[in-house]
Amino acid sequence: MGSIWEIDFYSRPILDENQKKIWEVLVCESPLDIRTNLDSLFRYAKYCPSTQVNSLWLRTALQEAIDKAGEAPIKIRFFRRQMNNMITKACEDLGIPSLPSRKTLVLNQWLQERMTEVYPQEVGYQGGTNPSVRLDSPLPQRLPDALEGQQWIFVSLSAGELAEMPEWEIGFSEAFPLDLAQLAPETRIPGILIFSPRALPLAGWMSGLELAFLRIDEKQGTKLVLETGSTESWILANIKNPTTLAEAKGFEAAKQKANGVHFLGVQSDPQAEAFAGFWLLQEISLP
Repeated sequence: MGSIWEIDFYSRPILDENQKKIWEVLVCESPLDIRTNLDSLFRYAKYCPSTQVNSLWLRTALQEAIDKAGEAPIKIRFFRRQMNNMITKACEDLGIPSLPSRKTLVLNQWLQERMTEVYPQEVGYQGGTNPSVRLDSPLPQRLPDALEGQQWIFVSLSAGELAEMPEWEIGFSEAFPLDLAQLAPETRIPGILIFSPRALPLAGWMSGLELAFLRIDEKQGTKLVLETGSTESWILANIKNPTTLAEAKGFEAAKQKANGVHFLGVQSDPQAEAFAGFWLLQEISLP
């Protein structure tokens, strides 16, 4: 399997000599395994003049990044929906699939570092916020009937136990090193296990969704919601049982203590030792 890249192409809080905002492309490799060394991941950054903000400039910069990396990624993730057309066009011209995704954990952390450590050192830096355009998200959808799980439960594992993930038998999976969230081995990581006789098709469908995170939605009744892509969300379950409602609150509380880290697993039944799917997830605030 090849690499997956995360990219951002947007204005930065730096003005040029004409008092126009300088833009920048950031490219970094997604970690796919819990054992990944974060320092080994590919990174590339390049400023773009405000007069050259277009898909042609971005395509050229991405080609430069590919040349530097030595190979093209199998897909590119990006979180800024308002840049969808420009990023999609540049990636299409390079023959690389691009996907709106909130699974841009390394990119988000790198961007925060640059906001505090790099941009303030640049000539023309303008303090304060660098606002992004916030777009409304649609309401959560029901899962397709054929993919609904038969059972599900709230569970938890320690960060140390999750570190053994490479030794488990898993069909579809993706993870990141827990160093990214700065978690101690004894930290409890909450999760959801879904049991279904159609475990493998369910896991396969989920693996193509750009899984972002799980959350408890209490707007109209209590629901367990799976967030995917840049805006999509799916109702995994309606929660009405008082015991399960208490567990749902515990899940959210544990997720907060674990810096947003949690997991989703799919198995054929509660006695199964293998996983049809297992994903390590983190809820983060994107700019």
